[in-house]
Amino acid sequence: MFGLPIATERKQQLPKKAIYAKFDLKTAQRERFDADISRIDIVAVVSSTTVPTVSIGESVKEFYVLEIQMKRKEYDVKNILLLTKLIDQKMIFALQYEGQIQFAIFHTKLFQSIWQPTEQAVLPLSGLSLDTVWENIVKNIGKIDVADDNTLSEQIVIDDRRVKLLAQIETLERKMVKEKQPHRKREYFEQIKKLKEQIKL
Repeated sequence: MFGLPIATERKQQLPKKAIYAKFDLKTAQRERFDADISRIDIVAVVSSTTVPTVSIGESVKEFYVLEIQMKRKEYDVKNILLLTKLIDQKMIFALQYEGQIQFAIFHTKLFQSIWQPTEQAVLPLSGLSLDTVWENIVKNIGKIDVADDNTLSEQIVIDDRRVKLLAQIETLERKMVKEKQPHRKREYFEQIKKLKEQIKL
């Protein structure tokens, strides 16, 4: 499944009722969860035992692949984030809906892949340790290019900051176009210039 070695495969259902009971979810949380998610199964465990060519990492000892049957494609992301908080394990979520898969993974924040046909959905294992394998999967799902000597977590912070700066620039550019007063236009121009310089840093 998902191009993973046969030795990693599992088939263990996580009943929603057991999750509700164990973590004492409020009625509103249960209803929101149930509106999106039909069924949850552990379908793979990646460890140095199931993949002998990969060594145990310093921070990643193993990780699980959970297949989640979705009731709708436009789901509430809070439900996936809830699972990352409730279950204290490294996990990759394979969200399945009408013959398509979307991978989701949490590493400082939640990353999601595009939806793709189930038969094309692959999780490549590249690296000699589970730390590296995990980080490469995060990069793959999140489409992250780690530059220079940055760590993955540092690159995520840099990318997030860049996105916020670009959004600020876009807002100021719209204001500048609508502004009638020359001195206000100039102020917007200078603000945009400073933000663009911050992006280059």
